Amino acid sequence: MNQSILNSGTQLAGRALMSSIFLMAGINKISGYAGTQGYMESMGVPGALLPLVILLELGGGLAVLLGWQTRIAAFLLAGFSVLSAVIFHANFGDQIQSILFMKNLAMAGGLLFLVAGEKHNWSIDARQEARA
Repeated sequence: MNQSILNSGTQLAGRALMSSIFLMAGINKISGYAGTQGYMESMGVPGALLPLVILLELGGGLAVLLGWQTRIAAFLLAGFSVLSAVIFHANFGDQIQSILFMKNLAMAGGLLFLVAGEKHNWSIDARQEARA
């Protein structure tokens, strides 16, 4: 198999896997809006921020998936992941919360690879660069 095709396909699969958690989380927050808002408020986060959270998860997730403004979207999602870990999953006495904390940090690490990496061949960013 051609190495370029293999690399492009692998990059696309990585973006799809990385974005899927944010897309599903955004959809779940819409369907469980009141519950999510209440949970945020119970953790000291204003519930009025929920629309921005949903917008970031859905918009950022789609941007990473499609490869559009990938570095910016990945950077914002990485910051969001770290912030979410610190606010919502820092109860290290609870093993589940510790695992969720580390999961968020691992996601942030993967997203930072997108920030630092090259443009992906199968992406809107690459198409726009080729036209310019």
